[in-house]
Amino acid sequence: SPNEKFISIMATSCALVASLLMSQVALADESYTETIANFKQANDTHKFFDNAYGYAIFPTVGKGGFGIGAAYGKGRVFKSHAYTGDTSLTQISIGFQIGGQAYSEIIFFKDAKSYNEFTSGSFEFSAQASAVAINIGVNAQAGTTGNSSSAGKSAAKASYINGMAVYTLAKGGLMFEAALAGQSFTFEEK
Repeated sequence: SPNEKFISIMATSCALVASLLMSQVALADESYTETIANFKQANDTHKFFDNAYGYAIFPTVGKGGFGIGAAYGKGRVFKSHAYTGDTSLTQISIGFQIGGQAYSEIIFFKDAKSYNEFTSGSFEFSAQASAVAINIGVNAQAGTTGNSSSAGKSAAKASYINGMAVYTLAKGGLMFEAALAGQSFTFEEK
């Protein structure tokens, strides 16, 4: 019947979107060391790497959907540059959206209070949370002599909000402002 055919097509479409999202996350996954190096190319993040109590890094956050959007990423948490545990990010958003993007995300912790809040195991960003999008030009990634200048040009200045500063970095393209509202995190000590 036409209804059965429609349901079958919708189910196939949903499965296809889900598999594309997961394969994009798998394909785009890169090492933590490489992701940290990418974030360090931006002038704005230097002071945070130097002075932060710790940070959480997500090499690949995959975002996609049709109508209902979802994002997912696996990450690691560091305190004074020492690896302390694993974290995962999930986010559901309802609103018109189509397609998928992948980006890296880093969350710097100003002090023990914000680190402990994040590693409590049930942390979620409020509606006010925002990230600074970093655009690193193709030239910077190719390793030309102008790395820091081209990497830092379009970066906006960020400061700690509620003890955390968040940066995102697009994978394979220019960055959109990633909405942080509703991003929730788990934490598992190493």
